[in-house]
Amino acid sequence: MKIEKNMLTRKRPPMSSARMVETIYGCKWSLTVYQLLARGVNRPGEMVRNVEGLTTKVLNECLRRNMEFGILERISYAEIPPRVEYNVTEFGQKFLRILDDLEKLQEEIDGSDLSESK
Repeated sequence: MKIEKNMLTRKRPPMSSARMVETIYGCKWSLTVYQLLARGVNRPGEMVRNVEGLTTKVLNECLRRNMEFGILERISYAEIPPRVEYNVTEFGQKFLRILDDLEKLQEEIDGSDLSESK
């Protein structure tokens, strides 16, 4: 079988980014952590104190997962007592824009569902 020059091949989904989005949305605290960082709250203890129901253990798992994806970076300061801060990486900024777009898309879907049911 001869393949023509302009013929398309089957498009494959972006597996890594799809898994990343699924994992982040699957973590009930990631979006909250992003809100905290946007407000300038970047120290773990302060994050736990600012969010009811968030524990240190769960926060650490969430932060670790976000660092593995390259969304967040951990900065350790050589001070006594030790100080650790988290920041959104350049890649993370791009990723958060995509999440914002997904949220806007969901709002449009929710809005159209309401208008269709009337």
